Amino acid sequence: MTSDVRIRVGHLYPDYLNIYADRGNIAVFERRALLRGHELAVESIGLGDELRPGAYDLLYIGGGQDREQALVAADLRTKSDAVHAAAADGAAVLAVCGGYQLLGRGYHDLRGFDLPGIGLFPHETVAGEQRMIGDVLLECELEPGERHTLAGFENHAGRTRLDSGAEPLGRVVAGFGNDGESGYEGCRVGRAIGTYLHGPLLPRNPWLADWLLSQALAHASGGDAVALETLPDALEARAHEVSARRARERGGRY
Repeated sequence: MTSDVRIRVGHLYPDYLNIYADRGNIAVFERRALLRGHELAVESIGLGDELRPGAYDLLYIGGGQDREQALVAADLRTKSDAVHAAAADGAAVLAVCGGYQLLGRGYHDLRGFDLPGIGLFPHETVAGEQRMIGDVLLECELEPGERHTLAGFENHAGRTRLDSGAEPLGRVVAGFGNDGESGYEGCRVGRAIGTYLHGPLLPRNPWLADWLLSQALAHASGGDAVALETLPDALEARAHEVSARRARERGGRY
């Protein structure tokens, strides 16, 4: 296991995109890294700030309402090349809800307003007339033969449609997912993951936090991703069970 590594995190627009306690995901990264002897160095990247090439092992962008998305969208487009370069270089990426939409090709609302994205994820989002709200449960397989469930909370009007052949984050067991029709939720491109799951996501899904940390550590050390030391996650497991049960009580949709 890689030891004593400084993991550099670029947190995009924390003052604008932090709905449903999405900032809690950073707290989970910090704690789980520290317990394994690593330092998490978090840099807030706001409007007008430079996203420095090669400076980050993990990029994180949270969720926000339409107003906040509109406030940051133009600035994010000026950072598009840097985000693409970071992902291509092997940095990990986690994008939640509004951030997930903006890292696609764009968001189109019911009034005909188009909010262009940066196209890291191969999808487009179109607003629907009804919001898709509630607990959601997924089945995921980010590594061959390693299946996990992912539990969280979704609240979005956007219907995100993946391009043909695009890789979803997971299959919906209960809830709506990307569009309420396809049976898929989120998107994955290499070490970059986008999802609608709020809550925040990582406290109840420590396996995903560790997967992202492992990818970020691999980037930081210039090696391959390695398995992390197991942590005592009894409380996290209970949080996952409660969230998963609530989602199943909604009933499977696919």
